[in-house]
Order: sequence, then structure tokens, then C-alpha cells
Amino acid sequence: MAYHHGDLRAAILQAAAGAVRREGPHAVNLRALAREVGVSHTAPRHHFGDKRGVLTALATQGYVELTGRLAAAGARGDFLDVGVAFVAYALERPAHFQMLFRPDLVDTQDPDLRRARSELSVRLTGGAERFASGSASGQQRHPADDAALTEAGTSGDHLPTTALAAWSMAHGFATLALSGALTVPPGGDLLDLARRTLSHLSRD
Repeated sequence: MAYHHGDLRAAILQAAAGAVRREGPHAVNLRALAREVGVSHTAPRHHFGDKRGVLTALATQGYVELTGRLAAAGARGDFLDVGVAFVAYALERPAHFQMLFRPDLVDTQDPDLRRARSELSVRLTGGAERFASGSASGQQRHPADDAALTEAGTSGDHLPTTALAAWSMAHGFATLALSGALTVPPGGDLLDLARRTLSHLSRD
């Protein structure tokens, strides 16, 4: 892979995503990335500092991309569409998706990462809160859910139980799909299966 002037950062992130997808985040190595991109072994350090910097940038990119996908899905439809978009992103960008949930490997104090993660949290929490309201399906909510909804705000730290169930199901489905553990029915696909699975949460 050769890079054009000004594209080095993007090229390194693309190479890092490939390494994560093939072998996992622990396989990321700055010298190997530099070799793949076709630059000196010190070039990646000018942009990222070290391996943690690369993985932090990859996670940040993932937060930004996923937030955009969920925003677009939410504008088109309801929380079910947002859940399917969550799964679709995981299938299309497995390396980025993996890095969203590896705080042990990134710089959690990085300003860009914190900002991007906060924006995604607002998007996820807001959609889950609307789902938890039960307005579309007439669900009855437990009083404890109302208290949790008030407390949650936009932090995502304390989601109502129904909202947590919705989020957990979407994330669990994506994880199972990426592991190859799901069998798709004849004539179907994973996103169709995701939609039908997630729809169970909105049934009476």
C-alpha cells in the first residue's frame, strides 16, 4: 500500500484496522504498519506517538463513524432501525467496533476520544430512552425505570432496564455475528435476522 502526500495518518489507521481485523489489537505493531504503508519505521510515531496512540485514534474514528450511522438511522426510523444500524456497523467495520469496547488498550483521557465517545453515548442513550418510554408499544414501566431514566441524563451510566435490554441485545447480536456463531436462515441475511430479533423487544 502506498500513500499520497497528506494521507499518511489515514493510511496507517487503515493498516491498523486490517491488523486488528485479522489478528486482534495486540497484533498492531508500529514497525509493521510502517512497512505495510511504505514509510520509515519512525513515521507513524510522528502522528500517533506509540501503539496506544494508534488504537486510540482507531477507536475515536469508530465512535465518530458509529454516531453518524445511528443519527442517520434515527432520522429515518425508530429505535429498531438504530439497533439494526448498530449491528450493520459492527459487521462492516469489525476492527473499529472491537476497539470501541477496549478501554484497556486506549488512552481514555484523550480529548478527541472523550468527545467522540460522549457524542456516541448521547446518541445511544437518547435512542434507548425513547425506546424505554414504551410509547410505541404500550409497555408498562416499573417505577424504578423512571428514576433511572431521570438519573441517566446523557451519561449512559444508569440506563432503565428496558433500554439496557435493547442495547444489550443489539451489542450481543453483533458480537455473536462477528464470531460466526449465528446461522442465517435460507434466503435471509444477518441484518434481516437482526431486525427480526430486535423486534421482540417492542412486542406487547
